[in-house]
Amino acid sequence: ILDARGQEALETTAAELRAFGGHVIAIAGDVSDPAHRRALVAAAEGLGRLDLLVNNASILGPSPLPALAGYPLEALEQVLAVNTLAPLALIQDALGLLARSSGLVVNLSSDAAVGGYPGWGGYGASKAALDLLSLTLANELREQHVAVVSVDPGDMRTEMHQDAFPGENIADRPLPDATLPFWAWLLGQEPMDVSGQRLQAQADVWALP
Repeated sequence: ILDARGQEALETTAAELRAFGGHVIAIAGDVSDPAHRRALVAAAEGLGRLDLLVNNASILGPSPLPALAGYPLEALEQVLAVNTLAPLALIQDALGLLARSSGLVVNLSSDAAVGGYPGWGGYGASKAALDLLSLTLANELREQHVAVVSVDPGDMRTEMHQDAFPGENIADRPLPDATLPFWAWLLGQEPMDVSGQRLQAQADVWALP
């Protein structure tokens, strides 16, 4: 099951995946919308199980990135709604399915969550809060056999990264494909063994403490 705000990009990705022979359900919408979240969970219920939930949807906020002292609070509320509250709400909505499948939740974080970088305060705060939610959920949901991890994908050549640095050439950043070995490794782990970890997708070696 895929979702995205942009219908065209979503359908393109779904078509590429279907070419490999998989069954793909694509639902366009905004994860901060409760009706959209209900549609996603209903689709998973229709499949009968939910083994993996990846909370990847994020928004950057205003571009160029403003300092926190002058950050528009209305914009910050939107960043927190999408990047922090929506992942938690989707986990809450899907918890029954995740528990039945002993599923894994992956929340996408950022080095901005720990860096304190000028201009990144709004986005970074949303991801820092998500990191704490992830760790707390991992502890709270252990008895239900639901695993939760945070993943920092690292700098990548994406549209969002370009928006953060308007006018800058980001061609030296790796493409998202650079993280594929990490995802293969993560999906090969026993979910409860990794639960509670904050992992770096572009690290040279992935190991559990």
